[in-house]
Amino acid sequence: MATVNVSLPDPMKEFVESQARKEGFVTVSEYLHSLIREAQKREARQALESKLAEGLESGPSAPMTSEEWDDIGREGIELAARRRGR
Repeated sequence: MATVNVSLPDPMKEFVESQARKEGFVTVSEYLHSLIREAQKREARQALESKLAEGLESGPSAPMTSEEWDDIGREGIELAARRRGR
């Protein structure tokens, strides 16, 4: 695990330590890990929402036929078999 050193003014340091205790974290490091994970999840959610909006705005959808679903299933099975064979 990598180490990152952060310099904070005393009032910010006191705030972070207070928040960590208030949230039930044993260390400030655990608290900061939690904040970073939340930011990563938020960013991933925003990226997904952007992709969904892009899909919705791409035009009308067409229903898929059972043959197309069968083709997708076969392609998935073939891909899985190839990956297992590596």
